[in-house]
Parts: sequence; C-alpha cells; structure tokens
Amino acid sequence: MVWRGPRAAKSQARWVATIRAATKQARRAQIPWVGEPADSKALGKLVATTVEAGGHAIVLHEEATMPIGNIELTALEGTRTRVLLIVGPEGGMTEREVETLTAAGAKLGRLGPHVLRTSTAGPVALSVLSHTTGRWS
Repeated sequence: MVWRGPRAAKSQARWVATIRAATKQARRAQIPWVGEPADSKALGKLVATTVEAGGHAIVLHEEATMPIGNIELTALEGTRTRVLLIVGPEGGMTEREVETLTAAGAKLGRLGPHVLRTSTAGPVALSVLSHTTGRWS
C-alpha cells in the first residue's frame, strides 16, 4: 500500500505525535527525527548521505543473517552518530528495494527467528540498539 495525500499526512502526524509524547514521557532532551514516507530512490539517497557522513543505516529484513545487536555501530570520537533504522512495509520489501538500500551502504539486520509486524518491529529494534550501544548502561 502506498500512502499519498491526506492518508500520508495523517499517518505522518500520528507518528510525530507518538514520538513527541514518548520523548516527553522519557524526559529526553532531543526529539528523534521521523522522516516523511519515501520511495526507494529517495530512501537510497538518504542512506548514502547518512553513511557518507559517518552514520549507519540498518534495514530490518527477515532473510538477514546478522542479528541487529551484533552489527558494529562505530562512532567518531566525541560526536553523535546517526543511525537510520529502516522498517519495511507489511509483506516485506522487494528484492530490488533491498538491493538499492544495500548498494547505498545499508546493512541488513534481523531481530530474531520470528517476523514482527511493522508497528512492533521498529520499537523492538530501537530497544535492542539502545541496549547494544550502551544507552541504557
């Protein structure tokens, strides 16, 4: 399903409101960025830009062999490193979409042996990354 027009705007606003409320509840100083829906080409450009700037891009994919907790997320000394987490749509990404993202520098990662719903996979992945990067230490 492709979100366009009012549906896309409504969904975007819902995600931003959820993130803002969670940030406030968690007493975080910075609100995480929620991008607008993007097609594969635009997402590939975002991945390339992020990786070229020293950040990381991780695509959750059911066929990945590397658990996301084992992906090395190096940071430049004394800087914040952007981690772009990409969760595909219900039903998965096409092979071409995955190739576009990995060619741009994204790494494939999996959460475990089970496939989670899109609405659940993102928060679970963020929890794993928060633990593995030491944010919760």
